[in-house]
Amino acid sequence: MARYGTRVPGLVVLVVMGALGYALVAGCDDQAPPAPGRSQPDVSGPAQPAGSATGLAQSVTPEPVPPPFVDIAAAKRAVADLPVKGRAPLTNYDRAAFGVAWSDVNDNGCDTRNDILRRDLHDTRVTDCVVLSGILDDPYSGQRIRFVRGPVTSLEVQIDHVVALANAWQTGASYWTPAKRERFANDRRNLLAVRGDLNLQKRDGDAATWLPPRKGFRCAYVAIQVLTKQRYDLWVTPSEKSAMQRILTPC
Repeated sequence: MARYGTRVPGLVVLVVMGALGYALVAGCDDQAPPAPGRSQPDVSGPAQPAGSATGLAQSVTPEPVPPPFVDIAAAKRAVADLPVKGRAPLTNYDRAAFGVAWSDVNDNGCDTRNDILRRDLHDTRVTDCVVLSGILDDPYSGQRIRFVRGPVTSLEVQIDHVVALANAWQTGASYWTPAKRERFANDRRNLLAVRGDLNLQKRDGDAATWLPPRKGFRCAYVAIQVLTKQRYDLWVTPSEKSAMQRILTPC
């Protein structure tokens, strides 16, 4: 035991010297390999995961301005009158029930997705109605996203149905005509260009189950949902209405 014990310090010295040598060599490499990117499936036309090659910046504005088509005061008045029912099942729900995705319903020669990109992005480069690049000041996160059209990079910006199609189906749209469902799916007052991973995170959530992480935009976000449901005679669940009222009261 005594002879074995006398060799331990030498071994420790060798280990420490080896670790220092490795640290010195590693310190010479000042460019770590980039982390592998992640892409998300496109669920609503070309969209976006956060942090891909186009990159994200810091907060855009501390106090976001509601879109010009959002009347928060009108939403505060309307929320009390929204009918309340339980959420119906998703039986027979299909995206195709709302028509071809991003059709040109206003006959301006451009599909709805590109209409919204041109509306919500700035510094855009457009060719034949198609937005090739631009900058989005994301309302949901407050981050700046540099959008470049491409098989992967188009995923950086998705168009969110603020009242989700599946949610609409469960709160009245299953009884609509196909023409009304297509009109709803392309209604620009219910559409926002947003950070793609947040759109995927939201899925078909309502105000009780998902809100934008940027608290300063929640009044406008919920107001859009209230006014859309009022416009299309959609109902809300008890928890959804409670959440809407809670968010809008201090707005």
